[in-house]
Amino acid sequence: MKIAVLAGDGIGPEIIAQAVRVLEVLKADGLAIELEYGLIGGCAVDATGEPYPEETHRLASQADAVLLGAVGGPQYDALPRQQRPERGLLAIRKKLNLFANLRPAMLYPELANASSLKYDVVAGLDIMIVRELTGDIYFGEPRGIDVRDGQRVGFNTMLYSEAEIRRIAHVAFQAASKRQSRLCSVDKMNVLECTQLWRDVVTEVSKDYPQIALSHMLVDNAAMQLVRNPKQFDVIVTGNMFGDILSDEASMLTGSIGMLPSASLDENNKGLYEPIHGSAPDIADKDLANPLATILSVAMMLRYTFNQEDAAQRIENAVKQVLAQGIRTKDIAEPGMESVGTHAMGDAVLSSM
Repeated sequence: MKIAVLAGDGIGPEIIAQAVRVLEVLKADGLAIELEYGLIGGCAVDATGEPYPEETHRLASQADAVLLGAVGGPQYDALPRQQRPERGLLAIRKKLNLFANLRPAMLYPELANASSLKYDVVAGLDIMIVRELTGDIYFGEPRGIDVRDGQRVGFNTMLYSEAEIRRIAHVAFQAASKRQSRLCSVDKMNVLECTQLWRDVVTEVSKDYPQIALSHMLVDNAAMQLVRNPKQFDVIVTGNMFGDILSDEASMLTGSIGMLPSASLDENNKGLYEPIHGSAPDIADKDLANPLATILSVAMMLRYTFNQEDAAQRIENAVKQVLAQGIRTKDIAEPGMESVGTHAMGDAVLSSM
């Protein structure tokens, strides 16, 4: 199992280090794991002038999966847009054709009080958001900033082809078939023709999955319903921009963005796995970051790309055991509760494994 490890910026190297320790345990126990390291984001700009260097692309292309930390930092904000660390993320997703982003939002019972919502609203929460990742307004052309009638005008194009919608719909229906067989497709068809096509195509694809209960919801209502009654959802499928917003909203229902992993897959289940949080430069190198989302991303990697269900469950069970023992990093600690650092949390997970 060839894994490209891209630690990135900020807290990326710290959290990746703990995930690599988990992989080394699995390797020592018999899994054939090979790790190679590369640069992405700000550290790549510092070293090569590009956020996604050709050497990193070669490494990622030849690997079976990619494990990524986080990118970005305030020191890069003044760079030209094409050199900003976030362009590295967009580039690797596009060049590897990672079109399907899977973001689970599951609330561990021990963390129910960490959520900003009432316990009875979020207890037992388990949602999967399937976000299309390589189309939409993030990649549509034309785009840019022009001068028109003497003033600057910024413009972007929301664009989806039927084929792009169809393939992400299949991923979402298949995900729903392994869960509670309910799929909610989110769009803005009342004002956007692009998402009218989205609704039409998703409805057409639903004919291939008669066992799945399909519903549709406008994105503004979906944002409200995620706060009002999040447990009504099982799987949500939506486009790139709406998914970017809704998945971050859903993450906070669970108490901490530091707990949630993600997978970005191509048509053959080759994937890029990363925590959904950012680089958190304000706590970098302070042994404060929560590594659990990155460790759980390894579990998703083992499940979706390598079909190693037992190893994936071993990691997830270890995380559950650590939380049951009351071990917390600062972001998920309740008032008055003692917290541990990044490395100590990694120690606890390894001990439970």
